[in-house]
Amino acid sequence: MIDEARAFYRQWPEATNTMKQETPDIVRSFGSLFQRLMSEGALSVREKELIALGIGMALRCEPCLQSHLQKALAAGASREQIIETAGVVVMMQGGPGYVYVPKLLAALEALGKGEAAETAAV
Repeated sequence: MIDEARAFYRQWPEATNTMKQETPDIVRSFGSLFQRLMSEGALSVREKELIALGIGMALRCEPCLQSHLQKALAAGASREQIIETAGVVVMMQGGPGYVYVPKLLAALEALGKGEAAETAAV
């Protein structure tokens, strides 16, 4: 699973660039909505990204999980906050959320935010 996550992070920029070239109206429209709604407001960007991460897991959308994990980390989310988000998904969804926790952990590891990486950083 870690290799799949690493491959996603290598390939996603190219895939989005192709999408920008092929479907500029879709990208521009979605980008405008995303920028407006995911900016700082009553909820912080970190909180919004954790919510989006949880929804991505619940919907079993791997690109959503991986993208919003990366954005949540960039917005200052800790590994512990991410794991708690996964716990809420499991509590609300049960088994389908539970089986996505390993995918989340693999993506954390691919981004260098796995438990071993954090221990080494201390």
